[in-house]
Amino acid sequence: MPTLHVCPLSRLPETLAETGARRLMTLMKAGTAIARPESIAEGGHCVVEASDIAAAMDGHVLADDGHIGRILDFVAAWDRAAPLVIHCYAGISRSTAAAYIAACALAPERDEGEVADALRAAAPSATPNPHFVAIADRMLGREGRMSAAIARIGRGADAFEGTPFTLTLT
Repeated sequence: MPTLHVCPLSRLPETLAETGARRLMTLMKAGTAIARPESIAEGGHCVVEASDIAAAMDGHVLADDGHIGRILDFVAAWDRAAPLVIHCYAGISRSTAAAYIAACALAPERDEGEVADALRAAAPSATPNPHFVAIADRMLGREGRMSAAIARIGRGADAFEGTPFTLTLT
């Protein structure tokens, strides 16, 4: 069964080793250099450079259709033979949004609320970036249901960084 694994930057090496993932998505602010780990082949690392903000702010990069399109294209190209790891700095907002987006994109028949509930059960601190989710919601034609589901589960438990977790696609 294909799985998505989410972690903070501090837990990336161990998460890659434990999962045997061959694909990696990094979500970091623009200009943060994250080298492709040796265990990830050329072409298996997607870097999305956007700040963890929900509205424009001076000195930051607000995610747009291009950023979310990269997430969608990368997960669409994933053969699902091995796990996919998604990380951001804290493993709480950008990476959990990307995992939610991926799960909705890869299982279009699955109810958005069910995916949000699975995310909350797997990650009590998950607080998916609502701007990322809103863009994906529109791009996937989910008519606001993704955003509504994330708003319903609300802000996650306070944490400095998230604990690595797994999100299944079925």
